[in-house]
Amino acid sequence: MRTHVAKLTFVLLGVSAVGFATSCGSSSSPSAPSGQTNTVTFSTQIQQQILNPACVACHTDEGRVPAGVAPGLNLKTGVSIANLVNVASTGKAGAVRVIPGNPSGSYLIQKLENAPGIVGLQMPRNGPPFLTTEQIALIRQWIQNGAPNN
Repeated sequence: MRTHVAKLTFVLLGVSAVGFATSCGSSSSPSAPSGQTNTVTFSTQIQQQILNPACVACHTDEGRVPAGVAPGLNLKTGVSIANLVNVASTGKAGAVRVIPGNPSGSYLIQKLENAPGIVGLQMPRNGPPFLTTEQIALIRQWIQNGAPNN
């Protein structure tokens, strides 16, 4: 009897460990177990890996008058977050570029996903290819996490 209990305990611990390891995947995964948030860093994952290569060529204050395609939408390192979070869109009345905690209500996500009702074209304008679903998921997760300046 003790042998069976010991074997069963060992098996259950092994299954628990596999389940725990599976749920502790990459922090950039777009979905987290209930009650947890995945850490997405604005400075590295959003700014350096997405905004700089895909957006800054147009949304900059260098060589443009006015700055960027959308006035006031300079997405260069150091100023982008201040031009995104809780800032009204200049292209669509009543829209807010990034609403912390509300990715679907954020106009940035709507423009990236070509949602119905956007003004102008899907971003980035130089697409296709547009951002990957993984890149958009990272931006969505960052917004869901409260759009922190991390």
